[in-house]
Amino acid sequence: MKRVLNIVPVPVPPEALDAFAAQLSGDFVHPAFENVFVSARNGGGALDSAYETTLADAFVLDAGCRAEEQGYVGVCVNSMSDSALAALRSRLSIPVVAPSQATMLLACLLGRKFSVITMWPQWHELYHKAARENGITSRLASVRDIGVRPDTAELLAGKEDFVFAALEREAKTAIAEDGADVIILGSTTMHRSHAHLSTVLDVPVLNPGVVAYKMCEMLVQTGLSHSKQAYPSPERPQDDLLAAVVSVFTSEEF
Repeated sequence: MKRVLNIVPVPVPPEALDAFAAQLSGDFVHPAFENVFVSARNGGGALDSAYETTLADAFVLDAGCRAEEQGYVGVCVNSMSDSALAALRSRLSIPVVAPSQATMLLACLLGRKFSVITMWPQWHELYHKAARENGITSRLASVRDIGVRPDTAELLAGKEDFVFAALEREAKTAIAEDGADVIILGSTTMHRSHAHLSTVLDVPVLNPGVVAYKMCEMLVQTGLSHSKQAYPSPERPQDDLLAAVVSVFTSEEF
C-alpha cells in the first residue's frame, strides 16, 4: 500500500481530522493508495495574516520533513495557504503538492480565467500570492468572499444552508460580472459545498483538497517529482529544531 501524508497546517483535534479526511472518500483514491491525515502540532490558527502563515510554514515543515524516511510516497499540504510547499520540496525527494498551486494551474488548463470563492477577506492575499508566484495573475478574474469566519474544527457543519447559498451567489457573480469560467473553492474546509456548487453552476468547480491529492497520486504513479535543481536539498537538515515545542493537542504522535 502506498501511503500519502496529508498535512492540515493548523492544530485541530482528532475528530476534525476525520472531517478533513472525508474529502477523499469514495472513488477519489486509487485502491493502491492510503491517506494519512495529520495536523501541525502548534503554530497558526486561522491563517489570517503573514504572521500566522509564517508560523504555519514552520510547523508544516516540522510535520512533513521526515515523511520520506517514514515510508510515505508523497505529501499533500491540505490548505490553500500552500504552507511550507517550497521548504518540503527542498527537504524531500518524494512528490509534494499543495492546493493553491495545483488548482490554479488546473484551472488554466480548463478555462481562460478563474475566480476563487472563499470564506472571509483575510484569506484574499493567499490566492493573490499564489497567482503571483506562479506567474498567472492575468488568469485570476477575481477573489470573492462571503464574510464568514472559517472554523477549522467544525468546518461547515451546521452552516450549510446559509453558506451554500452565499457561495453560490458569489460564484454566479464572479461568472457573470468578473469573467470567470472556472471556480475554485478557497479552502479545503469548504469541501462539503463542492457537490452543491457543481450542480448549480455551469462551469467547472475545483475542490482543492481533491485536486492536490490526485495530482500527488498521478506524480507517484508516473514516477515524477519536483526538480531538485529548482528545490535544492539543504546541506545540513535540522529536523529536530522544533521538537521541544509542546503540541496543542496531546493525541497520538505521527
